[in-house]
Amino acid sequence: MRLRLLGVALACAVVVGVSAASAAAPPFTFPARLGFEHGDDWEPAVAADRHGHVYAMWTHYGDDPNCDGCASPHSELQVSDDGGATWSDPRPLTPGATLRQDDPQIVVDPADGRTVYAAYMLGGKASQYVAKSTDFGETWTSMLVEPLQRGTDKDILAVRGQDVYLVYNAVQKIWASVSHDGGLTWTLNHVIGNTNSKFGWSLPGGGAIDSKGNAYFAWEGFTANGKPSGEVNLFVTRSTDGGQTWTSHLVDVSQAPPQCGTCGWAYCGPQTTLALDERDRVYVLYNANTVKYGPNRMRFARSTDGAQTWDRRADVSAAQSGSNNLFPAIVARGNGDVRIAWMDDRNGFDTGFDDPNGRWNVYYRSSSDGGATFSPEAKLSQFVAGYPYKYAAPMDGFGEPYGDYFEIDIDGAGKTHALWGEGPSYAGPGNVWYARGG
Repeated sequence: MRLRLLGVALACAVVVGVSAASAAAPPFTFPARLGFEHGDDWEPAVAADRHGHVYAMWTHYGDDPNCDGCASPHSELQVSDDGGATWSDPRPLTPGATLRQDDPQIVVDPADGRTVYAAYMLGGKASQYVAKSTDFGETWTSMLVEPLQRGTDKDILAVRGQDVYLVYNAVQKIWASVSHDGGLTWTLNHVIGNTNSKFGWSLPGGGAIDSKGNAYFAWEGFTANGKPSGEVNLFVTRSTDGGQTWTSHLVDVSQAPPQCGTCGWAYCGPQTTLALDERDRVYVLYNANTVKYGPNRMRFARSTDGAQTWDRRADVSAAQSGSNNLFPAIVARGNGDVRIAWMDDRNGFDTGFDDPNGRWNVYYRSSSDGGATFSPEAKLSQFVAGYPYKYAAPMDGFGEPYGDYFEIDIDGAGKTHALWGEGPSYAGPGNVWYARGG
């Protein structure tokens, strides 16, 4: 949600830089604005299936001409039937919804390549819902998946076959709502059941299910609860028994994140995203820093033993020292096909996070060898006239990331689909932008 406690981190461990680069990735399309021309569209999620459909979902603030009386904010959906070349008009996921919706997630089941699941928070208690579509997003059935009746935040959705996991923060605990019948029924379990100085205020950042049914989720554990003043521990937690029990493994440690001015307290803090390839290797992309309140770098690590140990560590950003690298996105498939993206302010890093003259952009790299090497960077964001938060070359970029995250996915043809938010400031209003490529 707009005041959510989400962020991104940088690690204290010594890492090895990426060596020789993989071949250059195929070019991306010029970015297209989705959503509404005047915004106010925030925190986008994207998913692609094997049949040419691409799904874009985000939180919309303000009026919706297609949904008279809908709450502000609510979840919007836009669908492409031709691999992202053209798009339907945006429409509310739940037409007529009179309660606010936040934190959208959307995932295509990798087992069948077509069933779509969406998740969102609904109402004043931020109750967690999961919706399912078997007709390419035309119709949806939804279900409340937790009875907590308390504030929740930062839901992360993972799906494979009949196994569906939704994890989220509630106060200082992490919960998992789990279904093993394709979302018909749900059970509720702790993932991190008690808080202490090791985990602190914990926020999930990414998740996936491997070919054996083991579930993996990445977390950020803030040791200073409710404020970004202490170290942040970055974990991956795994369940091998259907979500009944969980084991956590430390990936890295970040110092306290940069100060953000008008942003939420953890907006610039650590965020750890996660993906699995078809050989069940675990990949994480995260940002972190080595100096308290210092700028973040973007880091990558891989595990071949179920997240117990990590290798192939690398700083994957080519941005100069002193720039801030935030909001990782990662996806993987096949035998070591890994694709990553993030945002950084290399074109205006010396102006400060909240300076309107700042210049942020979205960068992308890919690897065909499990992260041993990466392609040169591709800049996905571009100048588009008519949007006052976009700036032209030579100091091109946008004013500030709009939303606490963005996403990428891979379709059945191997194309990458990226969806991100841009705005003039944390307060907006901003828009969501889409590009596809290799």
